[in-house]
Amino acid sequence: MLGFAAGTLLVSAVLVVTTFLLARGYLLEQRERALTRQAFADADLLRTRLSTAGTEIGTAVGELELSSPTEVVVHSGDAWYSSSLEVGARDVPASLQAVVTDGAAGSVRSGGPTAPRLVVGVSVPSAGLEFYEVTPLLELEQVLRTLAAVLGAGAGAATAAGTAFGWWASRRAVQPLEQVAGAAARIAGGDLGTRLPATRDPDLVAIVGSFNAMVDALAARIDRDARFVGDVSHELRSPLTSLVTSVSVMAARRDELPPRSRQALALVEAELGRFRQTLDDLLELARMDSGTPDEPAPPVAVADLAREVLVRTGRDPALLLTDGDPAGTRVAADKGRLERALRNLLDNADRHGDGVRRVEVLARGGTVLLSVDDAGPGVPAGDRERVFERFARSASSARGSRPGAGLGLAIVAETAAHAGGTAWVTDGPCGGARVTLSLPREEP
Repeated sequence: MLGFAAGTLLVSAVLVVTTFLLARGYLLEQRERALTRQAFADADLLRTRLSTAGTEIGTAVGELELSSPTEVVVHSGDAWYSSSLEVGARDVPASLQAVVTDGAAGSVRSGGPTAPRLVVGVSVPSAGLEFYEVTPLLELEQVLRTLAAVLGAGAGAATAAGTAFGWWASRRAVQPLEQVAGAAARIAGGDLGTRLPATRDPDLVAIVGSFNAMVDALAARIDRDARFVGDVSHELRSPLTSLVTSVSVMAARRDELPPRSRQALALVEAELGRFRQTLDDLLELARMDSGTPDEPAPPVAVADLAREVLVRTGRDPALLLTDGDPAGTRVAADKGRLERALRNLLDNADRHGDGVRRVEVLARGGTVLLSVDDAGPGVPAGDRERVFERFARSASSARGSRPGAGLGLAIVAETAAHAGGTAWVTDGPCGGARVTLSLPREEP
């Protein structure tokens, strides 16, 4: 838009200056010619009157019929005569006087008290005098000022029109890019149903078609991946159930087994428990990735849910810290998923953070903050976003010193996102890490 405005202003300025200079030169030339002809006529008239015996120069000059506001100055010998007390020898430029003294005619523009003046000089050798006419150019200056104002207004209007056209053209050029950027942002936010609208612009047809085809391929790939995870998880549940049943039968006769067999049985039970938890987490993530809308559920009071989960998991309810009525911590979220996310946070604190130290549920404006603090080593600043990725594990867990498949915090983040919130990790007040869920608050 600025480019259009600058270009229009430059072209307008060139046209205005060129037009003004040409018009000014033409008008001055025409005015100078007219006044020169008039000066020759008046000089000839003065010569004719002076040819009459007994006529004085001053009287003859005073009797000349001059068009207003022209005045006459006559030089004869050492004397100067004028038709008005306002003009005299001082108003005749020396350069012009030198030309007329040599017997030629000329004109000079000079400054005046109110406006520039044109002085025309004519030599009258037969009468032995020099004839000068002094004419202010006030009317011509007014015409030139009016012309300059009109041309300036035209240049301003042209610049404004160029700016408006530049705005329209830039909006027309940028609007498709804004649509693509908006669609890409919505797709990045999880709305895979977003598509660019059809267009008749031949320059955009290929872009729109390619973009929509890319989104279709991306949605199909994500759907295939989600169905694959779900199908694999379902297929593994049947043999897992058989294994769990067989191990349960063996565990019922644990006392009859030798010590080494009992240790092996305990190890198998623990690994089967981890396997079952991993399958459940994968199924939960597959359900979230499927994009199936959740059924409407009543609001959940996060404070009451946190107290209930602490009691169910055998933890001290005194770990819970709230700041008011539990009804003020209600959120529009699936209770089962929210409970699973909180359990994952508590288990994560026990597994990686040396135990839960505090659970906070606070209402802050239009959000409810659910935080779990531990007393562990914390999470390095560079890993605080990565820990919410699937199968992301700490360095010690990756070496196998601690259990876990790296899906717990991923489920926490997905649960928060499905409820319209978010999750993050900071340094906790107890010296370890603090994992916080921010969920939109449901008004009472």
